[in-house]
Amino acid sequence: MVRGKFSIAAVIGFMTLLISSHVFAQAEVIETRQDAMKGNSANAKAIKAAIESKDYATIETKAKAEIWEKPDDFAKAAKNLGKAASELAAAAKAKDDAEIGVKVKALGDACGSCHKAFRAEKYPE
Repeated sequence: MVRGKFSIAAVIGFMTLLISSHVFAQAEVIETRQDAMKGNSANAKAIKAAIESKDYATIETKAKAEIWEKPDDFAKAAKNLGKAASELAAAAKAKDDAEIGVKVKALGDACGSCHKAFRAEKYPE
């Protein structure tokens, strides 16, 4: 009897560990994404301040001239990125692991195609 209760307690304890590790992993992903968005906001504020103070070195871009010469192509690339991100979010909401894998690749392809077309060089790591 004690052995059976101990086994049940051990199984429940193990399942609790599995579930809590999954929750913590999700929290880390969310925190990473939030940090990235906060970084984007800080960068936008820095650019605004640089514009106001005429700090041209800070405003300098790694974009190719094509980004300004082909605004319709750039807008299309941005729209493709938004579509890919929305499709990934839908797959995640549906908890469809196979589709998530497909949509992550599609999102990466959307990023890469825009960078290939419009970015002059990679930013330093």
